[in-house]
Amino acid sequence: MQLQGVLVPCERKNGRCNTMPKMKTRKSAAKRYRVTGTGKVRFKKQGLRHILTKKSSKRKANLRATGILADMEAKRAKTMLPYA
Repeated sequence: MQLQGVLVPCERKNGRCNTMPKMKTRKSAAKRYRVTGTGKVRFKKQGLRHILTKKSSKRKANLRATGILADMEAKRAKTMLPYA
């Protein structure tokens, strides 16, 4: 059996494959979040794309740092990233 270009070993019983299907990753979440080694979820802060002249250097520097999701939001993000 072949799933998305990856060969998966399969044992057939009664004409069916008895291996569990792969879980799909929500690609929108995968592009926005990264999970750290300790299990925290990092994200890039918004507001650093345009209209930067009116923002102070301190504000722009703080926006460059990654943010950490709150616990409940992190739990929701991790359900969308099964292999993270």
